[in-house]
Amino acid sequence: RQFITRKVVNRDILTKFENELDGYFEGYTAAVNGLPTVKYFAEKCFLSPNYFGDLIKKSTGKTPQEYIQAKIIDTAKDFLLGTDKTVSQIADDLGFQYSQHFNRLFKRNVGMSPNEYRKAQAMK
Repeated sequence: RQFITRKVVNRDILTKFENELDGYFEGYTAAVNGLPTVKYFAEKCFLSPNYFGDLIKKSTGKTPQEYIQAKIIDTAKDFLLGTDKTVSQIADDLGFQYSQHFNRLFKRNVGMSPNEYRKAQAMK
């Protein structure tokens, strides 16, 4: 019930989360601080991680972690197609400590490795 009665406030929090998430990958924040955490964004929205997680799940149908991973994959796709950087450089820019972790996450979500994705999109 607490989420239903606060629709406008919740929408504002979701918008703030999306803006913070976009900003995290636009600068060097990801490369310096590593992968973003739910706790980081909850603090940016001045909420507890548990309440923040429940609110995001209720609003989007995804957990905050799933939402963050989807953003990472979308950003990775943009980097793969929009730059000549190596997969390792892209993994670093996204905040991954190990490029193998990035490769596994990407393949699990997209169905092909970052290099395969880049080659497949170049052929289109």
